[in-house]
Amino acid sequence: MLDKAAYDELPDGVLVADADGRVVLLNPAGERILARHVDETVGHDYREVLPLVDAQGRDWWACTNPYDGLTTRTRQPERLLTLTGGGADRDLLVTARYVRDQERRVIRLVISLRDTAARSRTERSGSELVSTVAHELRSPLTSVKGFTATLLAKWDRFNDDQKKLMLQTVNADADRVTRLISELLDVSRIEAGRLELRKQVVDVAAVVQRDFDARVAAGESADRFHLEVRGELPEMWVDPDKLAQVVGNLVENAVRHGAGTVKVVVGPTDTPGAEVTVADEGDGIAAEAQSRVFTKFWRGGGRGGTGLGLYIAKGIIDAHGGSIEAGRAPTGGAQLRFSLPAGTPSFAR
Repeated sequence: MLDKAAYDELPDGVLVADADGRVVLLNPAGERILARHVDETVGHDYREVLPLVDAQGRDWWACTNPYDGLTTRTRQPERLLTLTGGGADRDLLVTARYVRDQERRVIRLVISLRDTAARSRTERSGSELVSTVAHELRSPLTSVKGFTATLLAKWDRFNDDQKKLMLQTVNADADRVTRLISELLDVSRIEAGRLELRKQVVDVAAVVQRDFDARVAAGESADRFHLEVRGELPEMWVDPDKLAQVVGNLVENAVRHGAGTVKVVVGPTDTPGAEVTVADEGDGIAAEAQSRVFTKFWRGGGRGGTGLGLYIAKGIIDAHGGSIEAGRAPTGGAQLRFSLPAGTPSFAR
């Protein structure tokens, strides 16, 4: 007998036909993929329920002939096929397994179905990543190549101040390339679940202040940044470099896409833990976009950047066991808030 409950738990669609080619089971995932209720399929011929054609438009079941074909065959490897009928045709990834008796007759045909939508989204995401990386690399590398070629060809024509300015530009653009590569590595580790955390006791407010100080040293106005610490924090065991990266990404988002003063509030939570809120005085994040700000390639207002910063920030916070959310600040601007548990003095994955 079939263990229908086991099939119900599978994420892929499964259709099972008996020795006569009649459908005896269609799991919930299969119902969603075929857009048909199980009652409409059970008892019907599998070819009627699942009409499939290959890339050349041939009937796949006529080509494979599951019940009368080679008796040595036990499966069909995954193929991209088209589900016809019911209006619009759809592509599916299909795998078939033949269960045979001692006389090599097919007693059960098990067909696995996958919608290609998820794979298509992954492929589009990969293509967008390549396009984004190529675009972000082109500008600094063009600058590096241009200035180094100029210096090599016309070194004696420039005074020391001009040479220094060009070398500073080359250095800054090299830093941009390094940051981009670091972001790509972080994205890879987050998606593979291999983001490593090296926890130690960290002063969360001090991390925020160091980020502010670095921005002021780089030319930003000190009046644009305000840090407020509310209450006493517990001993926070977090990865200091990763925390600094999260703070930097959130403040950078406020500076790049917001306006006015960037206010950061640090305070304790009940868990115990720490909560950090970053708010600006800009136009804010549209309500319909707040659920997307932590996805890859989101760019508020479309103003430059890779669109990976907030995605990486969420990955780091998730790895710490914390949470992060976007909303509207009391001043009307964007507000990004994350919380972290106090943690323990151990190494995370």
